[in-house]
Amino acid sequence: MSAPGRPKRELGDASPLVPVLAVVGIGLIGGSFAAALRRAGQVGRVLGVGRRKSSLDRALALGLIDEAVDYAEAARRADLILLATPVGAMRGALEALRPDLRPQALVTDAGSTKSDVAAIAREALGDRVGQFLPGHPIAGSEMTGPEAADPALYQGRKVILTPLDETPAHARAWLTRVWEACGAHVLLMDAERHDRVLASVSHVPHFLAAAYMAQVARAADADLRLSLAGTGFRDFTRIAAGSAEVWRDIFLSNRAAVLDELDAFSRALDELRRTLENDPDPRALEAFLEQAALARRLWDGRSAMT
Repeated sequence: MSAPGRPKRELGDASPLVPVLAVVGIGLIGGSFAAALRRAGQVGRVLGVGRRKSSLDRALALGLIDEAVDYAEAARRADLILLATPVGAMRGALEALRPDLRPQALVTDAGSTKSDVAAIAREALGDRVGQFLPGHPIAGSEMTGPEAADPALYQGRKVILTPLDETPAHARAWLTRVWEACGAHVLLMDAERHDRVLASVSHVPHFLAAAYMAQVARAADADLRLSLAGTGFRDFTRIAAGSAEVWRDIFLSNRAAVLDELDAFSRALDELRRTLENDPDPRALEAFLEQAALARRLWDGRSAMT
C-alpha cells in the first residue's frame, strides 16, 4: 500500500498542493478551509459531503464546492479529506470512507478534542489508521452554515496537529504545508496534552458562558435584564450562541479534562466569593481582581504580537 500524503513537489511544479479535496461538513470550518485553499490557488477540485442537501446546494451556489458527492465517491477520488463534523459523527464518517479509501489519500479532521478522535480512528480504520492525521484549527465563531465560510478565517491562526505513531513523516509535512497555504501557523502536540490545555482555554469558557446565559434567560425578569445588557454581557456570552450539537460532543468527549478544569475554577470562585461573604475584605477583593486584570493585560499584549 502506498504511503498516504502527497509527495514533495518538484521545483517549478505549478500544480496545486491538493488536486482533489473532499470536505465532509461544508460549514464555517470546512467551507473556510476550501475557500482559503481556493483563494491561495492550492486546490484543484473540491467535493462536498454532507447530511443536508440544502447545505450542499448552498455551498455549490457560493462556489465553496464544485460537486456534491457521497462518502464512497469522495473516498475514491480525493487526495485529502477533511472531516469538519461534530466529534460524535467522526466514527460514522470514517467507517463510511474506509471501504473505498484510496491508498494515497490522507484523512484529517477539525475536531476540538483529539484523544477520543484518535481512538475512534484506530477502531474505524484498523490497519489503515496511518492514513488519518488528527488536527484542530484554533479558529471559529458562533456563525454556522455555508454562509459563514470565510477564506481569511485561518489567517494568522494556530492549527494543532497530533500525529499518530503510524503517521508517515511526509504526510505530516504535506498537511502542514496545506494549512500554511491557508495562512495558519502549525504546531505539533500529543493528543492528551492538547485535550488538557484546550479544556482550560476553550471548552470551559464555553461551558461557563452557556451556564451564565441560561441563568439569565431563566430569570423571571429576563426580558428586562437582556434589554439593559451591554457590550460586557455581549462579549462574555457570545460563544454561548455556538452549535449545541458541536459543543455537546466536545464536552462529552473531553469530559474528564473539563471536569478537572471546572474543579479548579470552583476553587478560584470560592476564593473570590469569600472576599464578599460575612465580613467583606476590600483589600483581598481588590488584590484578586488586580491579579486577574494584570494577567489579562499581559495575555492581550502577548497575543497581539503573535
